[in-house]
Amino acid sequence: MLIEVISSTTREGRFSERVATWVTEQLAIRDDFDVEQIDLREYPLPFFDGAAPARTPREYASPELEQLGGRLDRADGFIVLTAEYNHGYPAVLKNAMDWTFVEWQRKPIAFVGWGNVGGARAIEQLREVAVEFEMAPLRHAVHVMGDVMMAIRQSDDLSAFAPLEPKLKLLTEDLIWWTSALATARR
Repeated sequence: MLIEVISSTTREGRFSERVATWVTEQLAIRDDFDVEQIDLREYPLPFFDGAAPARTPREYASPELEQLGGRLDRADGFIVLTAEYNHGYPAVLKNAMDWTFVEWQRKPIAFVGWGNVGGARAIEQLREVAVEFEMAPLRHAVHVMGDVMMAIRQSDDLSAFAPLEPKLKLLTEDLIWWTSALATARR
């Protein structure tokens, strides 16, 4: 099974690189699945203006989109790392999702968020989008609150994430169960 960890922020000075390092290090400890990272900064896409991907599956408008679509397609499950910007999730993530569709279908998705209220509002919105993509958005999420964020920003010491490890473990266990169940059902 392959879990893709998606960094959904592209802003300069972003916090997501620290979150991505922590999440992938924690997941790499396990040997019951493979984990890879997708950084949306590496896939510069224009604003979506094409035919609906649900009606034109896997017809990619650019090499970057084809590469991203292929990575999403081969994944069995996802953990999206999201900031909360103005009570919502990053536009670059919505744009990447709008350019694709079938690549996400019938796969589980979990979230790690940060920002005001630990990214909770962005995560709730993403769960609604995931349902439209025919995904299984999971209940458990990790919410990085301001105190942890500030401690890490000030020192770059990822050990400040330690209090969140039990929640990430719970999220991972749930994600693996759903990933296995849905991979079996997709076959």
